[in-house]
Amino acid sequence: MAEQKRDFYEVLGVSKGASDAEIKKAYRKVAKENHPDLNPDNHQAEVRFKEANEAYEVLSDADKKSRYDQFGHAGVDPNFGAGGGGYGGGFGDFNDLGDIFGSIFGGGFGGGQRQNPNAPTKGGNIRQTVMVDFTEAAFGCEKEVMIDRTEPCSTCGGNGCAAGSSPETCSNCHGSGTVQVRRQTPMGVFASSAQCPKCGGKGKIISQPCSACRGQGVERKRRTVQVSVPAGIDHGQTISIRGQGNAGSNGGPAGDLLVTVTIRAHAKFRREGNSVLHDVDISFARAVLGGELEVDTIDGKVTLTLPEGTDTGTTFRLRGKGIPDLRGKGRGDQYVTVNIATPQHLNKEQKEALHAFAKTMGEDGADLGKKTLFGGKNNKKKK
Repeated sequence: MAEQKRDFYEVLGVSKGASDAEIKKAYRKVAKENHPDLNPDNHQAEVRFKEANEAYEVLSDADKKSRYDQFGHAGVDPNFGAGGGGYGGGFGDFNDLGDIFGSIFGGGFGGGQRQNPNAPTKGGNIRQTVMVDFTEAAFGCEKEVMIDRTEPCSTCGGNGCAAGSSPETCSNCHGSGTVQVRRQTPMGVFASSAQCPKCGGKGKIISQPCSACRGQGVERKRRTVQVSVPAGIDHGQTISIRGQGNAGSNGGPAGDLLVTVTIRAHAKFRREGNSVLHDVDISFARAVLGGELEVDTIDGKVTLTLPEGTDTGTTFRLRGKGIPDLRGKGRGDQYVTVNIATPQHLNKEQKEALHAFAKTMGEDGADLGKKTLFGGKNNKKKK
């Protein structure tokens, strides 16, 4: 009975003022969630699926929608004697619904467009890693990597056939690689595309396969590939070498070799972007008196001038002594941080010199280096 039907807008979950696009989008969602193929033996889903079809048939038709908005179900159901085309379980506009089911289920009523299985296809990429030293990454280098990849069979040339034979177009799918499968449901017959069982989706059949590759058209080879590591590359970055991956199919290009760079840690230097960081220990005397300090850089040793009274933790900048920019836009800088190293195990003469220095600084040198009651040096906490 029509009076027992749910409101069509409620069925699709849209408001009465919804646009055609909103109605269509809502229908797609409800139909997909409750499609019989996705909900076998689920009676409630079957009921909701039927409701959605009825609702969409009316609300997607401007004339029927107008009558429904004015008279409700009586305006579109002939059982009420109010005219109208009715909907009684049909699907209305098959073209529209075919498009919808084609996009949802990959075939729907019309099958949809399928990719040609015999079209040229690019081969798969290969991933590899290479380890380089800190300075090799900074200035670039050449490395060799070993890979295993597929290549066109050297015996059959890649067609997979024995000498004197060639692939045949599959008579079952006529080269498309897919066949139409029709399924009877309570809502009617649904058609969808499936892989051709005869050719396995390839669209062609090799009756006399190559003995070397067994009809696959490719063979696995171990190769050594030269990799040019560019100056300035950073840890974890990847170099792409086109055409050095696995073989393509049907005349398609080979894939790429993707080489990820790993940089060994350096004993002295650290890297932040294009900057090089370097810590240097200096003596107390050098920090106080200043002078010239020889420091290491990735280019070799350079002389740095320390001013008198340099504090521990002071950082100096060496322009242009950092990492070359990967895009060739100059170089970064090196930052040298100096730390005052406290001398250990002083002899008597050195200690006396420090006591004398302390007195000149206004300190009472008598208690410096004194032993505590516990046998250690006097290092009382400052208040």
